[in-house]
Amino acid sequence: MRQLTKNLLPLFLISFLLFSGCHPQGSGLRGGKDPLPSWNDTPRKEAIVDFVTTVTNKDSTDYLPPEARVAVFDNDGTLWSEKPLYFQLYFIFDRIRALAPQHPEWKKDKLIKAVLAGDIEKIRKYGGEGIARLMAITQAGMTTEVFDGIVRKWIRTARHPVSGKLYTQMTYQPMLELIRFLQENGFKVYIVSGGGQDFIRPWTLETYHIPREQVIGSRQKLEYRKLENGKPVLERLPDMDFVNNGAGKAIAIHQYIGRRPVIAFGNSDDDLQMLEWTRWGKERSLVGFVHHNDAKREWAYDRHSKIGRLDKGLDMAHSRGWLVIDMKKDWKVIHPSGLKNN
Repeated sequence: MRQLTKNLLPLFLISFLLFSGCHPQGSGLRGGKDPLPSWNDTPRKEAIVDFVTTVTNKDSTDYLPPEARVAVFDNDGTLWSEKPLYFQLYFIFDRIRALAPQHPEWKKDKLIKAVLAGDIEKIRKYGGEGIARLMAITQAGMTTEVFDGIVRKWIRTARHPVSGKLYTQMTYQPMLELIRFLQENGFKVYIVSGGGQDFIRPWTLETYHIPREQVIGSRQKLEYRKLENGKPVLERLPDMDFVNNGAGKAIAIHQYIGRRPVIAFGNSDDDLQMLEWTRWGKERSLVGFVHHNDAKREWAYDRHSKIGRLDKGLDMAHSRGWLVIDMKKDWKVIHPSGLKNN
């Protein structure tokens, strides 16, 4: 009888762990709760949960100490929507409309006239140089504090031209859950975006629960000067200091964080080098692209898109076994508004 009990004990313990909702330390499945409830049970979800479970388990050979748990995410198209245009461009357009009455000379500027007329195709013809000029016109010549306040006011009230939602309501619920899941398991999560650093920082804590100091983006040059009362301020200049895109993301990660991430997610070829840099680290890593293939619930685009083009990255992900998150198959809902309790 004692021998029978001894033989059955391991079986009993396994059954207890499986059906009681208890899990080994570091599994990330506290009390049996699904850490990613807006994800369907697909291989991509399984890979994410397995990775976090493994690297946070002290008994695992792939265990990562807390200081090594660094995760980086692109913003546009990875954490929130980016169509028909990057959301920061709508901010710039709104600023031009608001300032136009004060600048009658703008009536002769063809680029600004295109903005005021809402002619997106004509604006696109000016390319990156045109956007840089619009940024300089609308965002330079003010202190960082003033600009911060303008962004905060805009993000609270501005609405997307297609959905009619606040821009912060167009975040991806599954990615919000992923960020929370990582943070609960000791990961420090950074946003590494091609968007303006000072445009993103004012609202990330409230929207993503990521503090502003963990946001890395493109930067305009700043100048230190003093007001007449002696107060020191930082004034925004019309020139760019650093464009955080492509290979620049890997460089910025090294310069700002000083440590190679073990998790990286993006959605376009502009994120490819960031994922490559992460993948070639010594520790076990997890990298992937969000693939926009759900035209019914959001937008479907990849290789030929002018915004968020995913071409070389898609090929590389398939050939190297990186995750390709299938929005149509992997996500139960896209935006938080899709939750049943909303």
